[in-house]
Amino acid sequence: MGKEGRAKGRPMLKIKKIDHVAIAVADVDEALAKWRAAFGLEATVREVVESQKTEAVLLPIGDSNVELISPKGNEGLQKYLEKRGPGIHHIAIEVEGIESALAFLKGIGVQLIDETPRKGARGHKVAFIHPRATGGVLVELVEEDHA
Repeated sequence: MGKEGRAKGRPMLKIKKIDHVAIAVADVDEALAKWRAAFGLEATVREVVESQKTEAVLLPIGDSNVELISPKGNEGLQKYLEKRGPGIHHIAIEVEGIESALAFLKGIGVQLIDETPRKGARGHKVAFIHPRATGGVLVELVEEDHA
């Protein structure tokens, strides 16, 4: 299924797929109407993610998703929208073993926003990698929480 990168003979990340591309929007309903009209996409999940103070709507495309996110008290996302307007906010990569992936990345000096996973949309475990570590792209690691 996924690729396992290697660095100096040791396992790196067990990447499964791109889980979603997140689009920052001010109004989820307005954005959803545009995506529905343009592409015929329908939301499969809509939730307020309390831990991240956002509202998220998932629009499935094949085995991945477009995620429309709007701030519900998330000051960072609100500032992002005020500065840049709506647009791509982050790319989420589904990994196997998010805790070990974070430990590996930290061990090789990758700048992390989250050193331990937190609860995200759909109850998944999530952690963000700082954009400075990826050439300006905010990357979210995602793993389904089987607990």
